[in-house]
Amino acid sequence: MTLPIERARSKRPVTWLTIIGVLMLPVVIGGILVAALYNPTERLGELNAAIVNNDEPVTIDDQLVPLGRQLTAGLVEGTGEDDANLTWTLSNTEDAKAGLADGTYAAVITIPENFSAAATSTAPGGTPERATIKVSTPPDSLVVDDAITAQVAQTATSVLGEQLSTTYLENVFVGFTDLGTQLGTAADGAAKLADGAQSAADGAAALPGGATQLATGATGIATGAGELGSGLDTIAGGTGASASGAGALAGAIREVAGGVNNPKLVKAADDAASNAEDAAKGSLTVATNVGVLAQSLGALAAQCDPVSSGKQFCDDLAVAASTAATTAPIAGSTAESAAIASGNATPTAAGVTALTSGTSAGLTEIAAKTDELAAGLTQLSAGTTQSADGARALGDGATQLSSGADQLATGAGTLATGVQSLADGTGELATGLRTASEAVPSYTDSEAQSLASVVADPVAADGAGSSLFGASAIPLLATLALWFGGLATFVVLQAVSRRALTSRAPSAMLALRGFAPAAALGALQGVLVAGVVQLAASYDVGEWLVFASLCVAAGVAFAAVNQGLIAAFGGAGRWVSALIGVLAVATGVVSTVPGVLADFAALLPTAPAYNGMVSALTSTAGVGAAFVGLAVWAVLSFGVTTIAVARRRTTSVRALVRAAPVAA
Repeated sequence: MTLPIERARSKRPVTWLTIIGVLMLPVVIGGILVAALYNPTERLGELNAAIVNNDEPVTIDDQLVPLGRQLTAGLVEGTGEDDANLTWTLSNTEDAKAGLADGTYAAVITIPENFSAAATSTAPGGTPERATIKVSTPPDSLVVDDAITAQVAQTATSVLGEQLSTTYLENVFVGFTDLGTQLGTAADGAAKLADGAQSAADGAAALPGGATQLATGATGIATGAGELGSGLDTIAGGTGASASGAGALAGAIREVAGGVNNPKLVKAADDAASNAEDAAKGSLTVATNVGVLAQSLGALAAQCDPVSSGKQFCDDLAVAASTAATTAPIAGSTAESAAIASGNATPTAAGVTALTSGTSAGLTEIAAKTDELAAGLTQLSAGTTQSADGARALGDGATQLSSGADQLATGAGTLATGVQSLADGTGELATGLRTASEAVPSYTDSEAQSLASVVADPVAADGAGSSLFGASAIPLLATLALWFGGLATFVVLQAVSRRALTSRAPSAMLALRGFAPAAALGALQGVLVAGVVQLAASYDVGEWLVFASLCVAAGVAFAAVNQGLIAAFGGAGRWVSALIGVLAVATGVVSTVPGVLADFAALLPTAPAYNGMVSALTSTAGVGAAFVGLAVWAVLSFGVTTIAVARRRTTSVRALVRAAPVAA
């Protein structure tokens, strides 16, 4: 069955089979493109790749770290977000090289020997080194195969790198906490040290005054000890004289006892009584002084400090006090004997006459007591002399003590200044350590782990699709299918009627006769392409209806544009149409095309269709502008076709003769 539609470049009639072929061409083109290119990541399992793991594991803290195995496992298992992944084969260097050459593997990932060592080189004491892997693809690999392999490898290495960075940062953050704790402990210790140093400074500040007082007291002791020595020398001299008098008294008493009838007895008795009284008084004075001296020396010995005065000095003072204490009872006994002797001598002198008739036994006893007195006074004199020597030694020691105390006062002043500086510096140290401790952040284990995971991967892309072609893939493929469908329509159909020259119909009507079937085919092509897209992508009904409407509008507009190009330029118009399709592909795949091409492509009739379909599938503004743009291109193109029809309706006589030669 034929149709009343003119075929291009042929007078054969157009059949329904021809119309079906033209109608299905964009459907086939669109179906093939969508099936082959839409969301290729869903079919990653068809891409075979090999892994060559040459990594040598390392040991850290007695624990084996096989990062090459972990990366291999990560590549094989995938990221866990979906089931899409390459088909991986664990291989070796020779097999991988051969498989890459014969096409068995689309890519080979090689993990070097030092991968684990480099990846863990950030540990303390190591030299940081970046861990790298090698991705190899065959020279004849397809366009997107390299991108897919690189993306998968990059994802796996990024995940492993994030894990390593997280572990490293977690240790750093925990180290911050430990550092802050240690600084706090150091600050507490420094504060205690500062308090102790301040106490020492206060004590050292009081030490010079005490040392000065000690020097003054030692000087007084030296002066008193000198005076005491002089007094003791005097006492020793008096005691010696008393001992001599007591000896003389004893001799006199013996003479009296031997010759009581001697006329001179009365005179001798009187002298003896007088000497005995003097000896008694002298002995009493000596006993009193010796007692006072013993008490003074005992008190000084009790107060003597071996640290400040010297052990030798304190020992000498103790000996002097002991000697005085021993001499005091002797002096007391001597005084008592002298008193007895004096009491006995006086009655002898008063009643010598009575004595002359008495026996000499009493006088002999008195003489013996007087001898004892003389001996005691002699011991007292010797002890007093020793006490005087001890007092003079005490004076010398006290003088040395005073000199040392002066030096101690000077040194104590210097010490007080130094200790105060130490206290001030230690206080500043404690304050600085406390400030540092408060400035260092502190984290619990869970906080450190959470913060480390964020810092290791601080930026995330939310909403990024996994499709290599993005949301614009379907609009681009649909636009290309409909555009080449419009071109194919006028490869089959006649753009300008051959009867334009002879027809009486207006040029616009003749142009419409060529456009109407092409527009109907374009609309049907749009519906079919939209249906194929829905089968592949399963869009929401609302989105798909808008998309399908744009496909219908684009099919009609593209039919008008292709008719206009071929009507105006003939066969060259088809070449122009093909170039427009190529430019649409070139500028719709990637945004890095030269600006001139991008600007030019924005002026092409494919631009409003593509932009409108993208807006329809992404719920963005631009659908209305797309309908308007397609309508403008359709109207302008129909106008060009009408003008071309009008031009075809004029001709020359020569052309008429060539078309219909005169019969012979």
